[in-house]
Amino acid sequence: MSAEEGSAIRWVWLSALVVAVDQATKALVVARFELFERKPLLPVLELTRLHNKGAAFSFLNDASGWQHYLFLGLAAFVSVGIVVWLSRLRGPGGHWLAAGLALILGGAVGNAIDRLARGFVVDFIHVHWGERWYFPAFNVADSAITVGAAMLIIDALLESRRAPPGAP
Repeated sequence: MSAEEGSAIRWVWLSALVVAVDQATKALVVARFELFERKPLLPVLELTRLHNKGAAFSFLNDASGWQHYLFLGLAAFVSVGIVVWLSRLRGPGGHWLAAGLALILGGAVGNAIDRLARGFVVDFIHVHWGERWYFPAFNVADSAITVGAAMLIIDALLESRRAPPGAP
């Protein structure tokens, strides 16, 4: 058995799936929506086309451009770290952790592709309550990162419960 066969690196297929779905949905939105155009789907959900040069919640969206390189560097650093982590993660029972890492990796790569190709990230899922409360728009990559991070937290909580009492 090769080192890769026994490691969780095999979960990279999930990362590739996230990237493919993320890029396909963004391409559809760019092709069919003008910037700021909105299409209601449900009373609390709409599709819209927004461009985000910043990070989550449009953090640093209005900065002078240096944030582009910061976020690309951060995505590269995190992606390499996750690939190394996945390649070293072995043994049964690590599926939840591996899937969470793969989701984060796919989301980071999906948004990095946007930053490289467009100079911004395309966001299009917009949740709101009436006309008063709007959650910042997001995309498939952002959703994968969020779900993956939640899976890591849950895995850590479950792991702490599995550790024998008094174990370091």
